[in-house]
Amino acid sequence: MRTFGRYVWLLVPMVLGAAPAWPSERKAPELTVVSWGGAYTRSQILGFVRDYEAKSGTDIDMIDYAGGIDEIRSQVRAYNVKWDVVDLELFDAIRACREGLLVRIDSADLPDGSDGTPAVDDFLPGTLTPCGVGNLAGATIIAYDAGAVKRAPRSLSDFFDPRRFPGARGLRRTPQTNLEWALISDGVSPDRVYELLDTEQGVERAFRVLDRIKPLVKWWRLGEEAVRLLETGQVVMTSAYNGRIFSARERGEPLAIIWDHNARYVDVWGIPANGKYVEAAQDFVRFATSTKSLARQATYISYGPSRRSSVAELTPGIRQDLPTSQA
Repeated sequence: MRTFGRYVWLLVPMVLGAAPAWPSERKAPELTVVSWGGAYTRSQILGFVRDYEAKSGTDIDMIDYAGGIDEIRSQVRAYNVKWDVVDLELFDAIRACREGLLVRIDSADLPDGSDGTPAVDDFLPGTLTPCGVGNLAGATIIAYDAGAVKRAPRSLSDFFDPRRFPGARGLRRTPQTNLEWALISDGVSPDRVYELLDTEQGVERAFRVLDRIKPLVKWWRLGEEAVRLLETGQVVMTSAYNGRIFSARERGEPLAIIWDHNARYVDVWGIPANGKYVEAAQDFVRFATSTKSLARQATYISYGPSRRSSVAELTPGIRQDLPTSQA
């Protein structure tokens, strides 16, 4: 799911498969869980991974990746699946599910919310899919180094105006968000962006806007790379994930966020098909997406839990910094 300002594009809500916890007489397998690294993976380890290891006796091996489904496709089709659970962008989870690369998931097997609300009603719209279970909702924003600019940028349009706001920029190496932002900064109403991107003229228009800053762009793939570009002075502003910037600010970095037309997104847990430990993977996903686990993770990074019951457990101070609290 992505939203720009107040405009929302909802994608399919639906389902997760289940399994009992591992019996004590049976040795639990080691699970390889794939995520996004840096402050985000740290929030998962502190939020629920350590608790799950203690509860289940399962060792969790956390490894980093930069997104996409190519590696999942390769492993599944070769019947050589090494990844047991993957933290996926929503659109990748939907695509992988359509290709038969992920295990289908039944929402009826997910735990109820802490207030007794069935999971299918507790999860926010668009965060349950046939093969994925939402964890946290974040936002791609523009961040800048407040100590490196003479005049602070205030809007998305400022990012695309190198004359008034000189200096190198960072962008994620992907068309998602970049093309939408380019059109919005060029005056296109957010509710017409995808209609325009369905045309050759619209795509060309977006690239013309990007061409204005192309010589200044430094590309990043992992969320920590965007933060590093700012911290090392390689750029004065960059697209970034809001939670990574909040974590950097907690370390004392003078970074600021522009929420204008932030692109909200949801990450989901998916389980690659043909894996050796599907039942254990399902048990992990159930634990990781419980009310308590999602609420605890959100205390370590400023991303919004995908469960209503988890949001209710957060303090007002934490809730005010979540992307779901921004206009």
